[in-house]
Amino acid sequence: MTNLTVSLDAMGGDFGVEVVAKAAVDYLEEHQDISLILVGNQQEITAELNRLNTKPYERLKIHHASQKVDMDEPPSQALRNKKDSSMRVAIDLVKAGVADAAISAGNTGALMATARYVLKTLPGIDRPAITSTMPSMHGKTYMLDLGANVGCSSQHLLQFAVMGSVLANAIDEIKFPKVGLLNVGEEEIKGNEQVKEAHEVLRQSGLNYIGYVEGDDIFCGEVEVVVCDGFVGNVSLKTSEGVAKIVAHYAREEFSRNILTKLCGLFALPVLKAFKKRIDPRRYNGASLLGLRGVVVKSHGGADAYSFQHAIEIAHVEASQQVPKKIESRIEEFLTQDNAA
Repeated sequence: MTNLTVSLDAMGGDFGVEVVAKAAVDYLEEHQDISLILVGNQQEITAELNRLNTKPYERLKIHHASQKVDMDEPPSQALRNKKDSSMRVAIDLVKAGVADAAISAGNTGALMATARYVLKTLPGIDRPAITSTMPSMHGKTYMLDLGANVGCSSQHLLQFAVMGSVLANAIDEIKFPKVGLLNVGEEEIKGNEQVKEAHEVLRQSGLNYIGYVEGDDIFCGEVEVVVCDGFVGNVSLKTSEGVAKIVAHYAREEFSRNILTKLCGLFALPVLKAFKKRIDPRRYNGASLLGLRGVVVKSHGGADAYSFQHAIEIAHVEASQQVPKKIESRIEEFLTQDNAA
């Protein structure tokens, strides 16, 4: 029995319908409790499904949209002039209750602006935040914000911490997720005024706040949620992606150096494959736009079908766990505490 429906922006990203259609078909084969709606140019989507020898059926439908948001299009222009874009329509379906979540690999700024305009923020949330998971020694770390908010007050960072905690609890069933505030050091005297003020607010919040954490703690520390402003978060994210690429590049280079290293590489192949799988950024594709009155997930623009399926999985789980409602309830608790104080 189908429980959930997710709308997919089939025209967004670097590869558009080719990737989204393949990901949708593959995901539906493995999951029976979900329906997917491919939103975009009906002719192009139908042609791609025919190429994949797949026809639209009960759990896979097409919703035509006549426009597409370009990857470099200004968010204000997309919001004003692209009301029938595949991105906008996918989110409109969530607003109308036709879909339980929306996913797009398109323009991040346009997606955030459109989602915020159409769905609105939850009561008590000033700004939505972008969050995703990073691989760590203990499993994964939720990090937010990753680029939506460059300048943040202490209250914004508190809201991010609450949303991140709710997400970690809902997705990974961690009862009291450990929350850390990203800083240039763990000492009390370090950090700018914004971070120091947020440190005091978080310390009094009732969350499982463990204090300041540094960049390496994202991957090596005992923390489930790392909070920071969007500028710092986005730099950290892009840096980690670059490190993963250079490690893979150097490994290939060294194992290809001569006959002996190639032979060593052959013997080490099972270990190398397992290592690659654990740090493969495609497994961590899908950034959630938290704080909205609905589930919206941003896929990487260059995602392949395997990677896009992980974005669908995130939307699927968040919708089934009713993450927006849980965030609203948790934020309401904080607001009630503040009013009582």
